[in-house]
Amino acid sequence: MKMLKDKVILLTGGADGIGWECAMAYARAGASVCVADIDPAGEDRVASLSGDHSFFRCNVTDETDVRETVGKLMEKYGRLNGIHNNAGLAQPSRPLHETSSAEWDALMNVNLKSIYLMVKYSIEHLKAVKGCIVSTSSLVGRIGQENHAAYVATKGAVNALTKAMALDYAPSGVRVNAVAPAAVSTPMLQAWSREQPNYEAMQQYLDSLQPLGPMPSGDVIADACVFLFSDAARFITGCILPVTGGAELGYRALI
Repeated sequence: MKMLKDKVILLTGGADGIGWECAMAYARAGASVCVADIDPAGEDRVASLSGDHSFFRCNVTDETDVRETVGKLMEKYGRLNGIHNNAGLAQPSRPLHETSSAEWDALMNVNLKSIYLMVKYSIEHLKAVKGCIVSTSSLVGRIGQENHAAYVATKGAVNALTKAMALDYAPSGVRVNAVAPAAVSTPMLQAWSREQPNYEAMQQYLDSLQPLGPMPSGDVIADACVFLFSDAARFITGCILPVTGGAELGYRALI
């Protein structure tokens, strides 16, 4: 039996990277996937999926876009079982005092305000079906990271927000969780790596970070998200699920 059969999931930032891996996984699991992304290339990708899926051109930081996207989804499907807040920025790679106001605002808007807007316009639909919210966080939101202050701040906020929403919406039967990857080989991480002084050394470092092996692709995150949206996770809420290959477990001898 498919774990997400007949569920409708709204996925932000689903045009590439972890988001696209999640879109494919949700479709394989039987869900109707609705990708909301500013990247028009996502439309062709979504059209390649087998099943009843949709692409919505949406700036997830724009309140009108988000409201209209949720409205169009409800008009087409008549229900919304889950939202996956995956849209995110990881750049710039700088300490706080070197981060510009515009860079700070962009990170806060994409990584946090988008969650606020999506939940604001989806929550009543989720309550109606006792649905689920999942957000893509990061291990750095728990342990920190040098030269990445604004991004780390947003992911720490995602973790705290996940727990707050879990408490607020539990009486309505809505579960709220997050996944926290370490190093995952995606276009966004590659772009971040190229900002570092030595790209090749950074790639080697990222491959050595996880005790279970080198950087995985986004499918490992997607599989965890399928579980969190499924009835198998029906009594799990407020969880920041590490999908890290053990990166946070402690000191290791790397030589």
